[in-house]
Amino acid sequence: MKFEGKNALVTGASLGIGRSTAIDLARQGANVAINFRSHRDQAEEVKAEIEKLGRKAILVQADVADQAAVEAMVATTVATFGSLDCFVSNAAYSDRQLMIDADMTGFRRTIDVTMWGAFYGVRASAQQMVSQGKGGSIVVVSSPHAVLAIPTAMAYNMAKAAIDHMVRTAAIELATHRIRVNSVHPGWIDTPGERKFFTEEQLRVGGQNLPWGRLGKPDEIAGAITFVLSNACDYMTGSTLSIEGGVGLPWWSDRGSGEM
Repeated sequence: MKFEGKNALVTGASLGIGRSTAIDLARQGANVAINFRSHRDQAEEVKAEIEKLGRKAILVQADVADQAAVEAMVATTVATFGSLDCFVSNAAYSDRQLMIDADMTGFRRTIDVTMWGAFYGVRASAQQMVSQGKGGSIVVVSSPHAVLAIPTAMAYNMAKAAIDHMVRTAAIELATHRIRVNSVHPGWIDTPGERKFFTEEQLRVGGQNLPWGRLGKPDEIAGAITFVLSNACDYMTGSTLSIEGGVGLPWWSDRGSGEM
């Protein structure tokens, strides 16, 4: 197993991509700290799944927008498992409104969770990995929103663009410590969070209109995250892996005709 003897922490691990990633890491041998903020019942389900696989799991409730809580979360993980070898920054928040109409409380919350939350997690986990002196691997779940100016999502676009550059900067700063830092860009993924913005019918039709003809699945992204975390990607740092079904392509064009 790729992660046997390794200890991981995944933020936003009660639902969607985080849930699938935590379980996949355990399937491949890791003990996993499951971060959640409000979905305790679902986090308990993830913990049970991991323990069925014969790995250790703990729940660490924390709002990633709270720096002290994130640092305590890392400390709890280390106190329980003895070390932290892998960190996945997955937790995010987003409101959708036109910039000129945006409720600034939701706008700031999007930045606080999605940008600052990622930074706090990367910083605290990197500090721990540096102190351990045996390297480590960090993956930040970013988004095509980092490069696509998707309307009604300005705060989320801003946050994701920022964390992409954060990843590259952290990668060069941590290279001498043999700590790899990379990002993953999931496309439009069928997760519970999408129901905040779209009906089931909108998701079905929207997926059909994508170049690949469907929404992505959380397990597909989880597999990519664990691949990037693993030693199979030892020569990869400061990079972005996109798994987005062609959403960054000109899917609005008349496909195959060569015309717009």
